[in-house]
Amino acid sequence: MKLSPSIYTADFGRLGEQIREAEAAGVDWIHLDIMDGRFVPNITFGPLVAAAVRRYTRLPCEAHLMILEPERYFADFKQAGVSRLIVHVETCPHLYSTIQTLRQMDVQVGITLNPLTPLCMIEEALPLVDLVLVMTVEPGFGGQRYIPSSTQRIAAVRQMLDRVGSSAELEVDGGINIHTICDVRDAGATIAVVGSAVFNDKYSVAESVNMLRAAARRCSNEDDQAPLS
Repeated sequence: MKLSPSIYTADFGRLGEQIREAEAAGVDWIHLDIMDGRFVPNITFGPLVAAAVRRYTRLPCEAHLMILEPERYFADFKQAGVSRLIVHVETCPHLYSTIQTLRQMDVQVGITLNPLTPLCMIEEALPLVDLVLVMTVEPGFGGQRYIPSSTQRIAAVRQMLDRVGSSAELEVDGGINIHTICDVRDAGATIAVVGSAVFNDKYSVAESVNMLRAAARRCSNEDDQAPLS
């Protein structure tokens, strides 16, 4: 699986250093959790921090816009160097127009929805996007536990994407660690957003990334060794 560490749980006192450590450890993206204190309770940061992150890494950055009226900030995040913008269907009543606006800006388009928002809300949009993000916790807080029913939800989105012949990435966000990464991978996810599983006080960034990779390899090896039915 590809890994996209969220800087939300990083040490902002040495943010640049931790981003460089993640890149050196071989992660694939840098994930930016953008919160406005309205759609979700917490407030994080905006385009200025995104631009600063961009200067610290050669990796592509994605912004998960947990904000109302996200279209007001598309141009700012694009100018900050963000390669992919992810919007919540709950905040985009005219989703087709939102997707077309992002397409015209030449950024990758991602859509997401809260854990109990019906999946039918994204079905019509699947052929139009580059990424679908399945929230496996409630948005807006770090360090939450993975919602067990999310595994079936991921598998359902995987089936929906395959049914329309979409090559979009299937990303998961929330509670992903060495104990849950196999579940989401086996359900069909291709990218895992990881926060405290990478940025924590117990292990270095490199050690944490290596542990996640090892956990994913273990479930791959188990699949390879399973008897054919």
